[in-house]
Amino acid sequence: MMIGLLAVAAAAAAAPRARAATTERVVADRFTGLAIDGMDPVAYFTEGRAVPGRADLEASVAGAVWRFCNDDNRAFFLAHPEIYGPQFGGYDPVDVARGVTVAGRPQVWLVAGQRLYLFARIESRDAFAADPAAVLREARARWPHLRDALAQ
Repeated sequence: MMIGLLAVAAAAAAAPRARAATTERVVADRFTGLAIDGMDPVAYFTEGRAVPGRADLEASVAGAVWRFCNDDNRAFFLAHPEIYGPQFGGYDPVDVARGVTVAGRPQVWLVAGQRLYLFARIESRDAFAADPAAVLREARARWPHLRDALAQ
C-alpha cells in the first residue's frame, strides 16, 4: 500500500502543471491560474464585449494564464500585454483609488483611453465613467503601494 501511494505521489510530482495560484498582482483564479475568468482580453477591444477564450489558445504572462478566442488575439496580447491586459492587474480602479484592492469582474468593464478596466460593481464603472481622470489620478498614486503589499 505504501509503495502504491509513493508511486502516485511521484507521478503527480513529475506531471506538468498549469500555473495555478500564480500571482496576487494580477487577478487570477487561485485554482486554475486563469486571468479574467478565461475571457479573451483583446476581444474587449475588437469585439466590444467579453468573449470566452479557448483552452487550446493560452499564454502565461505576468504569472497568470490568459485565454484567447483566436490566434491573432493571442499574438496581439503577447506583443502588448500592457495595452490589452486589464489595468491595475484587474482590480477595480475605483476601489484602488480608495486605497483597497477589490477584484474586478470580467462582465463589468470599460475601455477608456485605449485601456481595459474591470470593475467589481456597476456603480463603480458608472463612477469611473463620470470622471475617469480624477479616478485614475488617485488610483495611480495609490497603486504602487497596494501592488507591493499584494506581493508580500
